[in-house]
Parts: sequence; structure tokens; C-alpha cells
Amino acid sequence: MMLAFTFPGQGSQRPGMGRPWQEHESWELVDEASEVAGRDVGALLCDADADELKDTRNAQLTTFVSSLMVLDAVQRIGIDASFCAGHSLGEYTALTATGALGFDDGVRLVSARAAAMHDAGLARPGTMAAVLGLDDDQVGVACNLADADVWVANYNAPGQVVIAGSPEGVDAASAHAKELGAKRVMGLPVSGAFHTPFMTAARDRLRDAIAAAEPRDTDIPVVSNVDAAPHDRGSEWSSLLSAQLSSPVRWKHSLLALADAGVSDFAELGPGGVLTGMAKRTVDGCRTISVATPDDLDKLLDWVDAGSATPALPELDGEHLFAAERLVVSPAAGIFTPIADMGEGTSIDVGSIIGHVGDNEVRSPFAGVLQSFIAVDTERVTMRQPIAWLRTH
Repeated sequence: MMLAFTFPGQGSQRPGMGRPWQEHESWELVDEASEVAGRDVGALLCDADADELKDTRNAQLTTFVSSLMVLDAVQRIGIDASFCAGHSLGEYTALTATGALGFDDGVRLVSARAAAMHDAGLARPGTMAAVLGLDDDQVGVACNLADADVWVANYNAPGQVVIAGSPEGVDAASAHAKELGAKRVMGLPVSGAFHTPFMTAARDRLRDAIAAAEPRDTDIPVVSNVDAAPHDRGSEWSSLLSAQLSSPVRWKHSLLALADAGVSDFAELGPGGVLTGMAKRTVDGCRTISVATPDDLDKLLDWVDAGSATPALPELDGEHLFAAERLVVSPAAGIFTPIADMGEGTSIDVGSIIGHVGDNEVRSPFAGVLQSFIAVDTERVTMRQPIAWLRTH
């Protein structure tokens, strides 16, 4: 059993999606995001109505923060994944989840991306539509027959493709798609033709900001929307993220690539459950779950436990942690120093100090037996980076 975390994109946001999390420890990420973005993210998550959340600048920021809040809660119960992937905006979430981007950098980049896409949509108005029940190639034919500014924007799942471009082009391609046998064509409530040449101005505007974030190498690969291949080298992401804005999202191909890599289980972290449905349609025999609220965490533990064939300990490299394992994560960014006399097999109590990150104590929120330190002595770690692996009593 190998697990992938997937993160949703714009359109998954829901009014009030933050309310169930207000009393949860992971809500602290919302306050941090508000400080970095200079906006009240908590108010958007709890009080904004559907119309306010449709604004690209609000939709992307709230979905990004909400998904990372869910991830933080999932990691607090000791579950991690072998791969990550995100749909469009969700790719930024996946990169932040794996540490390729720091949390602050992720918030700043998502805010800049949303503003650039919003402005590009105003400068060159466009729209999008979902084509259902037609093969990928035939959807491409429909766009060609339109003889206008319209392209395939998302390959989401078998029989589910999104087209985008000028309103006239999308209307023409939609008509041709129906003639070619599409079961249904639905307009999408968006403010631009995302993932098409209409976003070239946004791509150019964001390129320097992406490069300045200096994405880092990661232990957990992220499958890219652009080429549907796993990447763990930070140097590759500047060009991939830049190209993503005006290239189609190859989500179906990404899911198949994950399956080819051995992934059988897909956990969607964040609002909605759209990606869960796409995984079911694309990967035969896969197991899926959507985690959006604190109530879903117990369901996730049961789901993970049910998927483990044996109670044996997993390998740290390439396997997620099962329900009997817990991760202790860093409380801050800085240099990690473990307690000198702690090693494999040490019994840990709730609140035990296992090391320091700078001047901050690293205390275990769990009781258990220390299996190993994940961070090494004098390693520079980021906030919430896994520090140690415990097996619970």
C-alpha cells in the first residue's frame, strides 16, 4: 500500500469551510497566513459568501490555506504520504506540503499568482467549460473545428475534459463537441481562460517571483501538472510552475503516473471532494478518501489502518506512516539539535523534550517509543518539518 496526498484547486472553495477548524490547533496556520498576506484569511474562510469566494484572489488563497490546515492536522496524527500532487493551484499546496516551498513563500506566491491571473482575465476576457463523455482526442478536434481562440485546459479524468478560451471560441467548440458525441457541456463560473495562452501575461509577471522563492529539493516527489512526471529537485520547479499557467493541466495523466509508481491509495486534503471522484474514474481499483473537516480525521485513521496488509512497521523512505506511528514536527524554523542521550528505543512521554530548534523546545505531543530522528543534528529545518518518528504504546 502506497499513499498519495492530492490537493484541490480553485473551484473547490465553499462558504464557511473554515468554521469546523476554528478550535483546532491547526487553525494557527490561518493566523500566520493572514499576517503574511496582509489579509484576514480567517474571515474569508468563515464568513465570505459564494460570490466573494469566486473572486480568483479569494478562491486561491482560501483553498491553499484550507488544504494546508488539513495537512497539518493529518500530520499531527502521524500520517504522511509517499507522493504529492495538486490540481492547478493545488500544485503550490503540494510543493509547500513537501517543503519545496516554505509556508510564507507559498502564501506570497499564491497571492501573487491569483492577482496575476485575475488581472490577465480582465485584460483578455475568457471563459471555460467542462466537456463530459467525449474522448480527449475528440475534444481537441472540437477545439480545432471551432477555428477560434479555444484550447483544452484540463485533462481531468476519462470522459471529463475542460476547454478554455474566448467566449466565442468556447461556444463554438462546445457545439462541435456535442456534434461529436459529448454527453454534456457545462460552462464554469470562472473569471478567465486559465491554462491557455490567455494567461501568458500572468506567466510572465509571475516568473521572477517563482524564481525568487528558490524551490528546494524534497524527499517526497511532487507530480507536475505540466508533464505528469514526479519531480524532487527544486531547480526544476521554476520553469514548471511558470509553464503551468498557460499549459493544460494533465491531471488524468498525473494520476496514472502515480499508479504506475505503485500508488494505490489517494487522500484528497482540502475543501470539496472533486479530486476523489477523478481518481475513482481514472485508476482502477484504487482506494480514495476526502479529508475536509476535523471529523474526517478519525475516518482517515480507520481508512489507513484498513489498508495496511500487516501491522509491520513501514519503511521511512517511500511509505506513509500507519495509525500506530506518530511524527513529531518542528515548532519553528531554525537549526535542530537533538537531546544528546536520546536514541532508538527511548521511551517518550507526552511533553518530553526531544531536542531544540534554535531557542525553541521540541516537545512530543505523543507518548511512545522513539524509532529514529528524521532531522539530523545541526540540520536547518522549517516549521512543521518532521523531526522524529515514534511508535505509540
